[in-house]
Amino acid sequence: MSRSLRPAASATKGQMIATEQTGPLPMTHCPAEKSGALRETSVPDCLANLLPAQPWYVRSGRPLLDEAAYQWVKRLIDIAVCVAALPFALPVLVLCCIGIKLDSRGAIFFNQMRTGQGGRRFKMYKLRTMIGNAEELKAQYLHLNQLTYPDFKIDNDPRITRIGRILRKTSLDELPQIFNVLGGNMSLVGPRPTSFRAETYKLWHTARLEVKPGLTGLWQISGRSEMDFDDRLRLDIAYQRNRSLWLDVQILIRTVGAVLSGRGAN
Repeated sequence: MSRSLRPAASATKGQMIATEQTGPLPMTHCPAEKSGALRETSVPDCLANLLPAQPWYVRSGRPLLDEAAYQWVKRLIDIAVCVAALPFALPVLVLCCIGIKLDSRGAIFFNQMRTGQGGRRFKMYKLRTMIGNAEELKAQYLHLNQLTYPDFKIDNDPRITRIGRILRKTSLDELPQIFNVLGGNMSLVGPRPTSFRAETYKLWHTARLEVKPGLTGLWQISGRSEMDFDDRLRLDIAYQRNRSLWLDVQILIRTVGAVLSGRGAN
């Protein structure tokens, strides 16, 4: 290399070292979107094209209603929808009750204390889908559990009755929770209430307690019983951060599709 070119080479090397220390070059080349030509763009813009799109439930911009107005309108919708559904739900509920009574011995309803908004405990109503001593038998099947604590799930659970499998597949066992919604303990859309107390939550889990629990939510349409507890909690917190009337409507519509397909039902 000639003497006249050495300073330039040295300067280039210095620039490269500076670049490594301060970060990427401010400009680079990315393929044009609609042609094979190259175009100049900033590195962050180029990388943004490689990043996955935001999930569909992430809110863009500010909500149309403030928190107080949203809660008021949402409560009105909860009551209106449940009252409108009662003439159709009650006959189905009666048929389910007859099926449960004919299929196995025991109570028709399964009432369980659940954790709601603010960590308050309330009685949640369900149709019984298991044999009468299902809780006593649970210890015998703990070694078959397919999920992490505190969840419990096994394929072909022997404790589930014949009519119970149908009720779970169609989510009809959740139908009595219409009365929980009318009573104000639950909403149509929100995190599902847990059977264990808030004291057992990890600190980051408690964010889900800021909103009223619901009949359905993000994880019901994203995997239902196939998801682990922590994964469901992340979706619950995502709902809490992005909640809006439009998101509630989308979740309700997608819930219908999830129920009809039977995806993730257990």
